[in-house]
Amino acid sequence: MAQFFKAKPNSSKQMSPKISLDVTQLDHLGAGIAHHDGKIVFIPGALPGEHVKGQLTEQKKRHARAKLQEIVTPSQYRVTPKCAHYDQCGGCDLQHLSIDKQRNHKQDALVGLMAKLGQAEAETLAPALIGKEWDYRRRARLATFYDRKTKHTTLGFRAKASKQVVKIEHCPVLAAPLSDLILPLSQVLNRLASKKALGHVELIEASNGHFVVIRMTQSMADKDTEKLREFALSHKVSLIVQGNESDLTLIGDEAKTLVIGSNELPYYELDNGIKLSFTPGNFVQVNAEINNAMVNQAVDWLSVEPHERVLDLFCGVGNFSLPLAKKGASVIGVEGVPEMVQQAKLNATLSQLDNVSFFHTDLSADLSKESWLGKVDKLLLDPARAGAFESLQWLKKMKPKSIVYVSCDPATLARDSEPLLKHGYKLTKLALIDMFPQTHHIEAMALFELKGS
Repeated sequence: MAQFFKAKPNSSKQMSPKISLDVTQLDHLGAGIAHHDGKIVFIPGALPGEHVKGQLTEQKKRHARAKLQEIVTPSQYRVTPKCAHYDQCGGCDLQHLSIDKQRNHKQDALVGLMAKLGQAEAETLAPALIGKEWDYRRRARLATFYDRKTKHTTLGFRAKASKQVVKIEHCPVLAAPLSDLILPLSQVLNRLASKKALGHVELIEASNGHFVVIRMTQSMADKDTEKLREFALSHKVSLIVQGNESDLTLIGDEAKTLVIGSNELPYYELDNGIKLSFTPGNFVQVNAEINNAMVNQAVDWLSVEPHERVLDLFCGVGNFSLPLAKKGASVIGVEGVPEMVQQAKLNATLSQLDNVSFFHTDLSADLSKESWLGKVDKLLLDPARAGAFESLQWLKKMKPKSIVYVSCDPATLARDSEPLLKHGYKLTKLALIDMFPQTHHIEAMALFELKGS
């Protein structure tokens, strides 16, 4: 991810007097941009067209960072944030901008970064994948903080640029049933004798119900287990306790240890009927509506044929691999987390797909001796924010005719476009994926095709 304002020993962080700033645009991280004394100034919370007052909090040779103090002339596109915790919570940082303008900004930022950092311009800018602007998250991890003085545990999210936990009672971007659990869950957690041992709490909305996963750093007393069981029954949720060894215990009529393959694990279902089971803590896309649209578009763009060999790198639990395999192609999925590889294999079995195989490999390492590395017809990439640069060094061995790259960071997508263009690929299609409305996060899908193929 492109980082602005990484602290260096020679940087100055002294607060300045208030200064007046005219904001001209947003950077790709959602901060307003102005100019002062020949420097670019980044002002989180400010919008284009606004005249604001701020204080410089960090200065470098060519740019500075300012804290927004006052909005003198507001933008016509500024809106009142819906969330009561907006000013403290470190999550949704673009709620002050209307949703249409959020999406326009993200698309412009995506196209601009691809041109500036990757020297890549798409032949076709496909329509953005958009969905609900609120109540869209099917999963969230909340932090806890135990105050030794008050003996109270706070349940919430981290504050902006801080480890401090902000108490949350409602979250408008969470699926409503999950948001409604936060306050009663906080109350029952504060009744536990072992609340000092609480870690994070994960809330999950799955196709087979709602799940609450509580991380505990020590064993619970029977009385605490009973309180959690009563909570689970009264709120109709599956409550799982995660221990020190990442073991999972379902608190039902009887405590039951869960393992990969258990029917009690959460799963989500795609439009094509494929069910993907996952273990709490493992990565899955948090926006179900957009994930379905994204998978459908990727399958459509790759246009696989039954005789083709398809490689899916960073495959997770099979989110793209299994839909591609359902089209009849021979699919290979590769993932760096062994537990997710095991889960993907199980998901393939449950979907009765025998034309897909999964491998555990560190995709940032030397791949030359990997048995699966070789000529493929199509390639799908869905890396983490660090991108897929190391994997793309093996393009000569793979030689795919077309590549779909799903990115959660346009800066690394732009960087990774360079080796693709050098190897004779053209950027045929580019689309914004608005996976996280109300935040600055930009996801995208790009289709690269080999020239002359």
